[in-house]
Amino acid sequence: MSLAHAAAEYMLSDALLPDRRGPCLKGLRLELPLDRMVKFIAVGFPLLLMSLAFAQEFSSGPPIRCFCPSNFSIRQAAYVDSSCWDSLVHHELDELGQHKMKSLWPHKALPYSLLALAVVMYLPVLLWQCAAAPALSSDLLFIISELDKSYNRSIRLVQHMLKIRQKSSDPHVFWDELEKARKERYFEFPLLERYLACKQRSHSLVATYLLRNSLLLLSTSAIYLYLGHFHLDVFFQEEFSCSIKTGLLSDETHMPHLITCRLTSLSVLQIVSLSSITIYTLLVPVIIYNLTRLCQWDKRLLSVYEMLPAFDLLSRKMLGCPINDLNVILLFLRANISELISFSWLSVLCVLKDTTTQKHNIDTVVDFMTLLAGLEPSKPKHLTHRIGDENP
Repeated sequence: MSLAHAAAEYMLSDALLPDRRGPCLKGLRLELPLDRMVKFIAVGFPLLLMSLAFAQEFSSGPPIRCFCPSNFSIRQAAYVDSSCWDSLVHHELDELGQHKMKSLWPHKALPYSLLALAVVMYLPVLLWQCAAAPALSSDLLFIISELDKSYNRSIRLVQHMLKIRQKSSDPHVFWDELEKARKERYFEFPLLERYLACKQRSHSLVATYLLRNSLLLLSTSAIYLYLGHFHLDVFFQEEFSCSIKTGLLSDETHMPHLITCRLTSLSVLQIVSLSSITIYTLLVPVIIYNLTRLCQWDKRLLSVYEMLPAFDLLSRKMLGCPINDLNVILLFLRANISELISFSWLSVLCVLKDTTTQKHNIDTVVDFMTLLAGLEPSKPKHLTHRIGDENP
């Protein structure tokens, strides 16, 4: 074996990817980075506010303070605070002098509404995990495995070509067989390419993804309606008039009809309302951006894997409508790029290919590795001229 042949063998052996069998992948990401950020903020933020509301209630004492008459004992004052907090109704007279009542229940329901908000914002995530994540995980495992295997098959094919060239005594026979193999497309492995083409006609993943983000936008709109309709009505009301002459106390003449109470927890409701509007308003552009990414293909990822045989068909189909399962899979392949060992190798080969395309006809990784191994990617000119001279 010559030194050149040995060097080519070592180079091709180093280019082979390690075989990954069994539970080889460390952990697939079944959520895009921006989707994960939206999930953590949309679900975690109301839970954080809920914990702060409970902490403020336990640390600052009663959420209201009523101004009882001076002749009330401590127990009577405590009863007034408890009764007014339980009812939480503001009594007033309108312009016509008629008695009017206004409920202030958003103050009492604040922690529980935040918990309900977190549950509602988690429902789209739960939908994705139950309806799309299992199928997506299966697709990604198969595609990542096949992409790496297709790269390895190309390298092993070049190793085999190098061995045949070394053993062949007649170079004409070798080049004739090589050109026949390329003409008959023996170097192509169409299983993965056809599987991805089938995914272009499937829309289950993209429908679930669109539904998830649409539900997030719908839930955000519901938050605006809730805050605008209920919280805005009590946003600036710090004091209210409470009536305690109910039940057994309705006939007590020495009891005042209305007692003024002050809401010490008003600042908490104001902070929760303003911060919720701010955070969810900032999340809306992110959710819309996640939806717009489905309207275009990841051309860089496709161009890199065009170096593999039979991926030219995928490039031609790229001009079609991108709203399909294949585009969703490509987005998650980009998110799991660390699991694609072949991507870094093919990226380097693409860079080197751009510097040699004017000199050699290089289309796939087979052509490029053939050139690096010391073989011409096509029949040498001196052999072609010799055939022409023998057959005038």
